[in-house]
Amino acid sequence: MKIAASSILSCVLLLALFIPNRHISAETSNEQPDCRPEGLWDSGVEHVPYCDVYDRDGREKLANQLDRRIIGYFTSWRTGKGNQDRYLVNDIPWKYLSHINYAFAHIGEDHRISVGDETDENNPSIGMTWPEHSDVKMDQTLPYKGHFNLIHQYKEKYPNVKVLAAVGGWAETGGYVDRDGKRIPSGGFYSMTTNGDGSVNHKGIHTFAESVVAFLRKYEIDGIDIDYEYPTSMQDAGNPADWNIANPRRNGLNKSFEALMKILREKLDQASAEDGKYYMLTIAAPSSAYLLRGMETFKPLRYVDYVNIMSYDLHGAWNEFVGPNASLFDNGEDAELKHSNIYTTPEYEGIGYLNTDWAYHYFRGAMESGRINIGVPYYTRGWKNVNGGVNGLWGTSKSADCPQGLRQCGDGATGIDNIWHDKDEQGNEIGAGANPMWHAKNLEKGIAGSYLERYGLSKADLTGAYQRHYDAGLAAPWLWNPEKKVFLSTEDEESIKTKADYVVDKGIGGVMFWDLSGDYDWYPERNGNKGEYDIGNTLTSTLYHKFSDTTPYDNRLSTSPFPDESLDVDIELTNFPLGDQNYPIHPVMKLINNSDVTITGGSVIEFDVPTSTSPRFGSWSGDQVEVIAKGHTGPNIGGLTGDFHRIGVTLSSWKTIKPGEAAEFQLVYYLPISGPSNFTISIDGKKYRLNVK
Repeated sequence: MKIAASSILSCVLLLALFIPNRHISAETSNEQPDCRPEGLWDSGVEHVPYCDVYDRDGREKLANQLDRRIIGYFTSWRTGKGNQDRYLVNDIPWKYLSHINYAFAHIGEDHRISVGDETDENNPSIGMTWPEHSDVKMDQTLPYKGHFNLIHQYKEKYPNVKVLAAVGGWAETGGYVDRDGKRIPSGGFYSMTTNGDGSVNHKGIHTFAESVVAFLRKYEIDGIDIDYEYPTSMQDAGNPADWNIANPRRNGLNKSFEALMKILREKLDQASAEDGKYYMLTIAAPSSAYLLRGMETFKPLRYVDYVNIMSYDLHGAWNEFVGPNASLFDNGEDAELKHSNIYTTPEYEGIGYLNTDWAYHYFRGAMESGRINIGVPYYTRGWKNVNGGVNGLWGTSKSADCPQGLRQCGDGATGIDNIWHDKDEQGNEIGAGANPMWHAKNLEKGIAGSYLERYGLSKADLTGAYQRHYDAGLAAPWLWNPEKKVFLSTEDEESIKTKADYVVDKGIGGVMFWDLSGDYDWYPERNGNKGEYDIGNTLTSTLYHKFSDTTPYDNRLSTSPFPDESLDVDIELTNFPLGDQNYPIHPVMKLINNSDVTITGGSVIEFDVPTSTSPRFGSWSGDQVEVIAKGHTGPNIGGLTGDFHRIGVTLSSWKTIKPGEAAEFQLVYYLPISGPSNFTISIDGKKYRLNVK
C-alpha cells in the first residue's frame, strides 16, 4: 500500500483565516495555489513552477491535444544489433504520446543513479551509434551518444512530450546488469534505502536523490519514474534473486520507502525552483492485493505527480491457475481466488481483487482519479499442457520444474509460444508464454512470420490452430490452441477500446503500457508478399483517438461538502504487523491533537476508505466503529460501484484528548486500502475538517 490520504488533505488548504489561540481555520476557497494538484504534497519549497506542467485547476497540460495521458515505456535493449529487433527512438510514435518512460536506469553500488559508462561504445543509453541505419544520426554537439542523444533530438521536435527516466524494474531493483550482461547483486533500492537492521539509510537516500537531480540536469530529462519492485513487507516478494537482500529488511521497507519519496520530492522541488523547470516524480506501483497488503496504506503516494498502476501480471506461470494477464473486471470465476476461498469468506463479501478495476479503486483511496493511470500489457502470458477450464480459461497447468525460488509453479509456454526466450541464470529458457502482441497476432491468424529463424524457430514449429476468445465480463481476450493445450492471454483493439472507455468514464488520468515495441501493425508486403504483423502502433493510436477528444480528468480528492472550519489534528495509521502476519488487517489509528480545542469523549471521527475492501470495519480497542455509508456491497462482478465507504469512529467516553495529547485505537478491516482520506471530527455537536498531514 502506499499513501496515507491523511497526508493528502494538508494540500487542500489555500487561503486560510486563522482564529487566534484555537488552531481553527475557515477556508474561503478550494482552489489550489500555483497550479499544484489538490492531493500533491507541498514540500514547502518556494517558487516551484507548478504552472510549467499544470493548469490553474491542477490538471496536467498534455502534449498532442490529449485530454488523458498515454505513457509508453521505451526499452533500451532493442537496439537492432545482431539478431535483436530494432526499436529505436526514431520508431516511437511521438505524435500519439504524452509521456515516454525510458527503461531502465539503475542504482550503482555507490547508491547513485546510472545508465552505465559513457566511454563504452556498446552502451545503448549513452554510447552506441547506428551508422548502419541512414535515418539514425547522432547530434555531434552533445557530449553523449546512444538513445539519449536521439531523445534530445526528438524532444526538440516534440517539446511537450515529457520524457522520464525509469529506475529499477524487475531485474534491477536489487542489483544491476553490467556491461557484460552479468547481474551484480549490489542491493539496489533495498540497500540504498534500508540498512541491514531495517532502519532508514538516510545517507544512501540523500546520495541517490542528489544524483537524480544531477542526472536530470545533465541529460535534460523531465523527471524520474521509480520502479521499485517491491517495497512490501511480504516475505519472498519481488525477484527471487533479491530475497537474500530484501527479506532481512522487510520490517523497515515501508518506512524507508516513504523517506525515499519524501526526499526525492524535496530535492526535485528545490531543483525545479532553481532551474525554472518543473521536474516530475512518478511511480510504477503493483496492483496485487497480496503485495499491497504488505505496503500498509501506501503513504508515499502523496509525493508523486501520478501513479502508474502495473495492472498486469495478475495471472502468470508463477502458479498453476490459468487466467488473464490484465482483466478489467472480476467475473466471480477466478480459479486462484476460488482456490484461496476468497469468494466464500464472508469478511471479503465476494470481492475479487485480481483485476484493474479493483486496483484503480485501491489507489483512489489516496489520490484524485486524474493522478492515477491504469496499466495495460503489450505482451502475452501463457501456459502449456492446460487442463480443464473453458477454452483454457480458469484451467490449471502444473510443473515440477520451477524457476529459482518457487517450490510450486505453472507449466509456462515455451518455444514459438514464448518467443522472447528469456533465460535464467543457468541459461535455460523460462517458460512464461511471453510474446510481443505482434507475434501473438500472427499466431492468431496462423501466420509463420518471416522473423522466426532469428528466434531459432521455423515454420514447422507452428502447429495447431490458435483460436481467439473474448470474455466481455472480464474485458479480456486470449488465444487457445486445443491441440497443444496452450493458453496465451492477449490484448487487442476490442479490449483496449473497452479499457479506454473505462478510463474516460471514471475520470482516470490515462493509460500506461509496457512496452512500445510490443504493439502491432499489418504489413502486406512482408513475408514473401503474404503479409504479416510486426512492430507497429495499432493499440497506441487506438488510445490516442479515444483520449484526444474527450473530457478532462477528475481533479478532486472528494466531491463531498466539508465544513468551512478546520482543526489542527493529525491522524495516522501505524503499527502494521508484517504483511504475512496481518490477517485481518489491524493497524493502530493514532490521533494527535495539535489544536487548542479539547476533544471530548464521544467525539466522532469520520473518514473515507476505498471500496477495495469490504464495508466491514471494527475495532479491538473498545471504540465504536460504524460504517456510515457503503460505496459498494457484495461481489464486484462487473466492477465496484462506488469509490468510497464512509467510516465513523466514536471515541470512548473516557477518552478525552487535551491539546498536545494523543490517543490510539485499533482499526480492523480485511482487504488493503490506501489512504484513508477526507477526515472530519465532530466535537460536542460541531463538525470540523481535519487537515491531516
